[in-house]
Amino acid sequence: MTDSDNDATEGELAPSDLAEIADDMAAAATQFIAVVEAVAAEEIPDESISILLLELSGLLASGAPLGAIVDVVPSERFEPDAGAEPEVDRLRDALRELLGPADEYVEVFDPYSGPEVVPARLSDDLADICSDLLHGLAHHRDGRLLEALWWWQFSYLSTWGQGASAALRALQSLVAHVRLEVPLDAAAAASDT
Repeated sequence: MTDSDNDATEGELAPSDLAEIADDMAAAATQFIAVVEAVAAEEIPDESISILLLELSGLLASGAPLGAIVDVVPSERFEPDAGAEPEVDRLRDALRELLGPADEYVEVFDPYSGPEVVPARLSDDLADICSDLLHGLAHHRDGRLLEALWWWQFSYLSTWGQGASAALRALQSLVAHVRLEVPLDAAAAASDT
């Protein structure tokens, strides 16, 4: 244990623990983004749904510690500039094209605030997740590990964790429909016209 590890008070993680979580999250984010980009480039079209299902599951497992640890508080009062916002519109468009009618689904927006069902798109979820992860990676790449971890934790709780969970449920449902040979409502409605 180093002297900096002794600086952690009860209930808080030592700086070395936070650095390890940040490095693990950076590796998971890098892998997820690379796979989503490969899927969007149709490098693996026949397996795209299965691969996205696996990658979202892995990302959520990597992100779970962000929801379990105490709030990460960066050393600076204001977030340092991470550079230009990541451009994910081409990724979003490529995913939308690849997924076709399977792109659109519905979800319960917040299961604790009422049964409000909202329309959603897998392409939007995946592109937005990549954008949030890239923002944290910019901080991590510049050596601001605590800032990166703060960003990933904040965005996990506010956006990408929910988006990944919803997309995972949609993909799992899609796989079940295909494997159990149960037509999607959208596909059935389209075939009736």
